[in-house]
Amino acid sequence: MTPTRISPDYAVAGQITPADVAEIAARGYRSIMCNRPDGESAGQTDAESIRAEAERHGLKFAHVPVVSGNILPQNVTDFGAALDALPGPVLAYCRSGARCQNLWILARR
Repeated sequence: MTPTRISPDYAVAGQITPADVAEIAARGYRSIMCNRPDGESAGQTDAESIRAEAERHGLKFAHVPVVSGNILPQNVTDFGAALDALPGPVLAYCRSGARCQNLWILARR
């Protein structure tokens, strides 16, 4: 897992696993956000598995699923609300991190 820092309080990454959560917490992140719908690809770890591990490490978690290549205005609103509610810094993930970066850009306009 190699996060890309977008701002002091926000970074993005590709798909993570429960095994990554300890490292995420050790790096100082206080929250994790998943922007992938469950079942988007075979073998993908579901959001609830990540949520459980995040909570075990004292991290907050939000699941704001967005279909790749089809970001809707409501997705941006939901993302912005979740980001505002989560303590930073936040690590957001999707398949590659690009969707999370695009959501951040759109929400900040």
